[in-house]
Amino acid sequence: MKEHWKTTLRMVPMTLVMGTIFWLSHQPGDSFNLPRLPEIDKLCHMVVYSVLAVTVLFAFGRQRRNRRPRLVVLLTVLFCLFYGISDEFHQSFVPGRSVSALDVLADCLGALLTGLLWLRWRKRRTSAWCLPD
Repeated sequence: MKEHWKTTLRMVPMTLVMGTIFWLSHQPGDSFNLPRLPEIDKLCHMVVYSVLAVTVLFAFGRQRRNRRPRLVVLLTVLFCLFYGISDEFHQSFVPGRSVSALDVLADCLGALLTGLLWLRWRKRRTSAWCLPD
């Protein structure tokens, strides 16, 4: 029973980020005052889905992450991809918002970069603990 509660609590940050994304996606298209930089919205998508990826990685738990790290990254990226697709579908019903495949690509890229950075960090951290012969 104790492990069940740990698993449930690890999902709270992910759920909060998903709820925030849903809320942001539900805002009318003219309600955002982003700086006038080219493709700034794509950068925002990458950052937000990077945060989502971190929370999804956390939700897997240490044992699962350590056992199959590459699989966990793959599942994390796929989860973020499918959530991004569902987010774009949701936006199709919001006035002033539109569906964009480039937004989904930015979402996926943010999650993928986060996963690859985590794998690299994990490899460096574990190799730092190894003592030279």
